[in-house]
Amino acid sequence: MKVRDVMTPNPVTITVNSKVSEAAGILRKKRIGGLPVMNGERLAGIVTETDILSLLDTGDLSDDLWLPSPLEIIEIPIREFINWEKTKKALSDIGDSPVSDIMSTEIVSIDDEADIEDAAGLMLSEGIARLPVLKQNRLVGIITRQDIVRGIGTGSNGD
Repeated sequence: MKVRDVMTPNPVTITVNSKVSEAAGILRKKRIGGLPVMNGERLAGIVTETDILSLLDTGDLSDDLWLPSPLEIIEIPIREFINWEKTKKALSDIGDSPVSDIMSTEIVSIDDEADIEDAAGLMLSEGIARLPVLKQNRLVGIITRQDIVRGIGTGSNGD
């Protein structure tokens, strides 16, 4: 079975100048895990949920466990409010960043004429869940692990 037989044709894409918040909204709305990023007609990269989540630097857990004194009980809500304000600003800044800042530019792709076994092997060896599908160097689809499993199931009359 060929990649073209199980891929999603004409995938949802985003441009390199789009904001991260727009990409996150599309991922959520379409219930997908990644978007090809286009620069005109050229595939420039791919942005995934993981790319967006990696922006949320949670830092290391604090080593300084302490029990508050009675005076600190008053200070804690104030400190937490200040931290929340910083967090809100950081999240806002992240959403305004261009997708080009976080997308993967080393694109692992596959030709639409390749066998699905080749696509599965490439996904496993690269540790990725989706591949942009190209035909004559133009994006024509996207194939995911789920597409491959569905193709295998269809091929064995497992509908």
